[in-house]
Amino acid sequence: MSRRNTAVKRSISSDPVYNSQLIHMMISHILKEGKKALAYRLMYDAMKRIEKTTQQDPILVVERAVRNATPTIEVKARRMGGSIYQVPLEVKPERGTALALRWILLAARNRTGRDMVAKLSNELMDASNRIGNAVRKRDEMHRMAEANKAFAHIRV
Repeated sequence: MSRRNTAVKRSISSDPVYNSQLIHMMISHILKEGKKALAYRLMYDAMKRIEKTTQQDPILVVERAVRNATPTIEVKARRMGGSIYQVPLEVKPERGTALALRWILLAARNRTGRDMVAKLSNELMDASNRIGNAVRKRDEMHRMAEANKAFAHIRV
């Protein structure tokens, strides 16, 4: 992180099919080794599978999943006087969304099975229903922040 200049926020374009910035962010997170066409196909197939399974608008399911997995508070390690404290901090909305997307994808990749479309769609549906590993990770983060709220006065 630069001490001189703050980084300029880049505007996120919308994806071509659903016209949603969140879907485009998810596609960018799925991206591996520059294979963007594969990332688009995975996401759109997962969206079709969500629509077929839940009979709901897939964008609403994805938005609900990201909202349920987004943390409001996180802990950051801070060294003071030879000991390291876990200091709870508020999470900015952009960072919260990025963390939620990262956790949803990590949970989907760690699921058993070979088909990434099925794993991603199942994780998104689980997160929208407040179950799944991404939501569990968010709850774990909140519990850790709650346990260390005595150190909230320490500046990071």
